[in-house]
Amino acid sequence: MIRILQQDNRIVKAVFALIIGAAIVTMVIALVPGIFNNDPSADGTVYATVRTPGWLGRIAGDSATIKTEDVQREAEAQLRQQNLDDRFLPFIMGRAGQMQVERAVLQHEADRLGLQVSDDDLRRFLQSGPYSQELFPGGQFIGEDKYIDFVETYFRLPVKQFEMELKSDLELQRLQALVTGGVSVSDSAVKAQYLQTGTKVKFDYATISSADIKATIDPSDADLQAFFKQNAARYATAMPETRKLVFFSFDSASVPGGKAQISDADIQAYYQAHAEQYKTQEQVKTRHILIAVPKGADAKTDAAAKAKAEDLLKQVKAGGNFAELAKKNSDDPGSKDSGGELPLIPTASLDPAYAKAAMALGAGETSPVVRSQFGYHIIQTEQKVQAGVKPLAEVKDSIVEALQAQRAAAAAQNYAVSLVAEAKKDGLQKTAAAHNLHVVTTDFLDSKGTVPSLPDSTALLSAAFAAPAGSAPQSVSTGEGYAIFQVAEVHPAHAPEFAAYKSHILDDYREQKTPELLNQQLIKLADRAKALNSVAKAAAEMKLTVKTSDLVGRDAQVPGLGAMSGAASVAFTLPKGGISGPLNEGSDGSVLQIEDKQEPSAAEIAANFAATKDKLLDQQRQEVFSVFVGTLMDRYQKAGAIAYAKKQPASPLGS
Repeated sequence: MIRILQQDNRIVKAVFALIIGAAIVTMVIALVPGIFNNDPSADGTVYATVRTPGWLGRIAGDSATIKTEDVQREAEAQLRQQNLDDRFLPFIMGRAGQMQVERAVLQHEADRLGLQVSDDDLRRFLQSGPYSQELFPGGQFIGEDKYIDFVETYFRLPVKQFEMELKSDLELQRLQALVTGGVSVSDSAVKAQYLQTGTKVKFDYATISSADIKATIDPSDADLQAFFKQNAARYATAMPETRKLVFFSFDSASVPGGKAQISDADIQAYYQAHAEQYKTQEQVKTRHILIAVPKGADAKTDAAAKAKAEDLLKQVKAGGNFAELAKKNSDDPGSKDSGGELPLIPTASLDPAYAKAAMALGAGETSPVVRSQFGYHIIQTEQKVQAGVKPLAEVKDSIVEALQAQRAAAAAQNYAVSLVAEAKKDGLQKTAAAHNLHVVTTDFLDSKGTVPSLPDSTALLSAAFAAPAGSAPQSVSTGEGYAIFQVAEVHPAHAPEFAAYKSHILDDYREQKTPELLNQQLIKLADRAKALNSVAKAAAEMKLTVKTSDLVGRDAQVPGLGAMSGAASVAFTLPKGGISGPLNEGSDGSVLQIEDKQEPSAAEIAANFAATKDKLLDQQRQEVFSVFVGTLMDRYQKAGAIAYAKKQPASPLGS
């Protein structure tokens, strides 16, 4: 072996180099902890990681980390936007996390394909894209300081992060363009699409109301009793659990010790501890005339707006009435009718350029023409309030009130704690008597009941229904004090007596039978209309009212029928005179007959051809890219290139 190695043979040496290299890789895999571990983080800071697919990617490939805090932030934002309960947060986090993982995979693929966005690419986009008017007015860059102000004001991001995220967006746009670049639609497909979407129909229709059907359902007692027995499980707990409570209560006036005395030292300490609360914002009151410039407007439009503003400024300087000029010329609908006057507003909530110009003026002075994100302004400052801190003398009374409220609340809570301890030892009756308080025994109450003698019994009932019968006394807030209570007796939820619950059973019976009977009547109406070749005649036989629609398209809403994009869309597939089957999309149902059908003309198709083609192309591109994303995610997952920190939660609504 040594002799072989001593030979000057390049092939032999290459073979042994490969063997040694493979051995090193094997040792790294075996000895480096967690190199093939799918758990990307043990401390919970990492939600998931995405890396290059394949075994080499585990060792030397690039990887992207999705942070838990970023997923949490996105999920909480979605939760607020959708007005969902906090219990949905784990599911929303799963969805937000999956979106970020998907984005990381796409980013990884875009990088692999060499689609990275350079600094020059970014600058060209900023100069010609949607922010060009703000950042490059007249083709000239506004300067680094103003650029930083713009980004931090409107995007609330540091410039570095803004540019990084914008580059990422542009790179993904390049990837989508690359994937969908070959998508096309034929002229015949475009014409067929507009022929479908542009067709309008006019029809007669008869509607059967579920409310009318429900009113005709009149079961016998025997029918209701049979229904009651068949649905025994449904009614097993129809009568809710009720509880009888024993309690005594006190308000803040009954707390021993009287009103708390507040010293000057207490006031000073509170004032210093809450200094942020007493800071005042910089504010300004102005009048203005706005000549609006639409976002993305060309240089000619921008120049015309600026020229108009300059002309109005000349009129103001020549003695023109500012308020009248604002009423006649301003494009700000919120202030023009009041002569351009705006109330006292914190400058932080104004456009930065507007705020800076307004604060630079003295009271009664008029600015030169000022460019903001909205257009060109002429500003007149009426009042300025500098940022500062309210003096102690101004807020002293409110501090005294706050301290007295705090101490009264603490005294009441301490008093409640002592009464609970005493009641646990001596019982409610003896404790109440010792403090001149009155014991109340309620009727049996359900969890949604009220206790008339208390200002707010919500907390009492909530705590009472969570406590076992006969448990030790507890205290709860009543809004103006505390109640000390015990649960005296519990009546569990149970099935009602038929006679007492008969009206509810009747409602349930009708609710269950109505859809079935409604459908039967709709089938009868449709069958009869087709036999008579007339919805109107069939409706007359069944004593139903017939209505006639306007000439409507697929985006219309028809009174008593609903959206033409729903079940009623069948109307667009019927010939003139054609009769639909039963249309039932909710509480009511209908049958319709086509009276007139108008397809778009060749001229209309031609006029809408470009817009229809763009829409179809967008749909096709979305579909193609969606398939690409699904295939790509599947490839990364099968290759073990996506590692989650923990199992993703299921929806609380179920699958």
